[in-house]
Amino acid sequence: MSEVRLAAEQRTEFGKGAARRTRRAGKIPAVLYGHGSDPKHLALPALEFARVVREHGHNAVLTLDIDNASELALTKTVTTHPIKNYIEHVDLLLVQRGEKVTVEVPVVVTGEPSPGTLVTQDLTTLQVEADALNIPEQVELSIDGAQAGTQVHASDLPLPQGVTLVTDPEAMVLAVGAAPTAEQMEGGDSEPVEAPEGTEEG
Repeated sequence: MSEVRLAAEQRTEFGKGAARRTRRAGKIPAVLYGHGSDPKHLALPALEFARVVREHGHNAVLTLDIDNASELALTKTVTTHPIKNYIEHVDLLLVQRGEKVTVEVPVVVTGEPSPGTLVTQDLTTLQVEADALNIPEQVELSIDGAQAGTQVHASDLPLPQGVTLVTDPEAMVLAVGAAPTAEQMEGGDSEPVEAPEGTEEG
């Protein structure tokens, strides 16, 4: 994952009203923390940061230019408005080159299983440890031609070199089962269950 450089401004106003003013100015309120330093309250350019998330995902590493100094930061949490879908707030984690970080990466399923099967995906993300500058954008899992009965656990997923699995290796990621038949889908032809002898209804 490549670094992205962004110009950031320090915020001196806090609270909901200040955050609204920051967003009206085309910027996103953010907090940079980590390595025992005091949190820095920042404003990020909204359009540029939204483009970074689209192109690099939610684990983007940023080089932030703040008051003539540069800080390396991992995008930790992106809070989006539930209805209007704009970015409300960002949490950033201060990192150093060569530092290992624990992040969640999406599991992307590719390919088509065998006909007559049904795929159930239990995990859509995987927690891994990786170099801050070499975080995989996603982990791909091919199920092309997979037969009913196939089970994929976290330990079965291919990880890039230098990336370590943190999720429980035995955690079920995906299972392929037999698709239900038309008769099973209807499921309305079963005989009514009679009450045992010696019991009264009512």
